[in-house]
Amino acid sequence: MASSAVTKSHPYHMVEPSPWPALGTIAALTLATGGIWFMHGGPPWVVLAGFAILLATFFFWWRDVIRESRAGIYHTEAVNHGLRVGFLLFIASEVMFFYAFFWAFFNASLPLINRAAHTPWPPEGVVPFYAWGLPFLNTLILLTSGATVTVAHHALRVGDRRNLVFWLGVTAVLGILFLSCQAYEYSHAAFGFRDGIYPSTFFIATGFHGFHVFIGTCFLLVCFFRARAGDFTPQKHVGFEAAAWYWHFVDVVWLLLFILVYWL
Repeated sequence: MASSAVTKSHPYHMVEPSPWPALGTIAALTLATGGIWFMHGGPPWVVLAGFAILLATFFFWWRDVIRESRAGIYHTEAVNHGLRVGFLLFIASEVMFFYAFFWAFFNASLPLINRAAHTPWPPEGVVPFYAWGLPFLNTLILLTSGATVTVAHHALRVGDRRNLVFWLGVTAVLGILFLSCQAYEYSHAAFGFRDGIYPSTFFIATGFHGFHVFIGTCFLLVCFFRARAGDFTPQKHVGFEAAAWYWHFVDVVWLLLFILVYWL
């Protein structure tokens, strides 16, 4: 291996064998199984175990990638380009993920799509949330966080580490505030997950968005501590770019949810 490393004639990074993809698969399986079981009256400890394994996977996998980036020899320009393209393809897959939820919602609500759809919508007996209350406040919080992460990106590009760290921290706090408001909103819902097609599609769409906000907040917190450690430079900051792209994607999905699900 040492001789092959010396005679390496390409700019790509051949990664070492890693246990984290397998552990991430176990986390996803545990989380999905525990979630289904919990929805059918099971205990919450399986879901919590899935979250714990998932967080461990995030920590150790990102730790290894950060070590590779610090080495200064693995993340060449070709590798960075591949990371950007791979992350954009990941976001494209997430777009289709949420497209399925929007389609389910409108398939149940619009007679134009489904002639057997409920009319009126929401169905009788379901009291939806008032869009211009807490949902609108959450919209302002998330849009503000999109602005603050953009300010942080600008600070990074000009080499202003102090403002980079500050605005990254503000963005992460806004993400936590959004999740807290959504949890409060769920606790005051006038309907339950199994009370019909409207509640089930509502909770699935907004709940999975909240889960993505949680992931994005973890992503931003990692970038926050990396920025404090001086890992990012104006020339190399692919990890921060990925976090910012993901956060803007979360912003756009929430705007669609607010307009199409809460308001209209």
